[in-house]
Amino acid sequence: MSTTQIPFSFKSIYIDFKAITKAGLAISVVFSSIAGYILGFDDAHPFSWVVLLKLAIGGYCMVGASNAFNQVIEKDLDALMDRTKNRPVPSGRMSPNLALIVASLLTIIGVVLLYTINPKSAMFGAISIFLYTSVYTPLKTVTSLSVFVGAFPGAIPFMLGWVAATGEFGIEAGTLFLIQFFWQFPHFWAIGWFLFDDYEKAGFFMLPTGKKDKGTSLQIILYTVWLTIASLLPALGYTGRLFITPVAAGLVFLLGLWMLYYAVQLYKIRTAKAARTLMLVSVSYITLLQLIYIFDKFLR
Repeated sequence: MSTTQIPFSFKSIYIDFKAITKAGLAISVVFSSIAGYILGFDDAHPFSWVVLLKLAIGGYCMVGASNAFNQVIEKDLDALMDRTKNRPVPSGRMSPNLALIVASLLTIIGVVLLYTINPKSAMFGAISIFLYTSVYTPLKTVTSLSVFVGAFPGAIPFMLGWVAATGEFGIEAGTLFLIQFFWQFPHFWAIGWFLFDDYEKAGFFMLPTGKKDKGTSLQIILYTVWLTIASLLPALGYTGRLFITPVAAGLVFLLGLWMLYYAVQLYKIRTAKAARTLMLVSVSYITLLQLIYIFDKFLR
């Protein structure tokens, strides 16, 4: 009897750990950090597999800690929403105290690992956790400006990779931050749109106008334009060591037009399906953009 329970318990622990840390989201964030690291290393700051491994594990821990803290704070609200009610804490599979212990351990491990890379990396990682859990999370039930606040910790990973590679925060890291900062708005407003009814159950304010209307969809269009402009800044020659060739810039511009098309479609038809499509396109946008930047660095 006991031999059948042990595998099940290990499996359930693994599943709950993935859920409490939002493994899918955390891995995508780690990918952004790795992309930033690859863009940042050079002869003066040589590539290191050890540093990259520390960045990946430390980055996962920081994102996982933020998500775990968030799920403890919002456990009662998560229980009201269909998409979150089966999470470990609101479902009762994990106690809030255990989730807090997990979040605290992940924070300590993440900060220590990032600190062994360089102090600036640890500082930005700690700032990300603080802003996400102590500012963004409480604001979600107060004002739609929570998305603006949440865009700051959300924009750190891409930049964090560059800081991990160089130990410096300059125009290059700032540009990577700016790109991912503007990306947050169309991405999360699209999510807020197609999950509007579920968010409303918990009293979350995710859309800039509070409604699925032309005002919100127009802002999505505007921020998509700003995102495209920010993504093209490295082609202008004013962003230090971070630059892209005209060919890469052309591909980035086409990416921007692709995402803008779906933003305009949402403005025209204003349906949950259009919002979901835009969200998926936005995920593809940031991933493909990072790959274009990386390939351009090695092929030029």
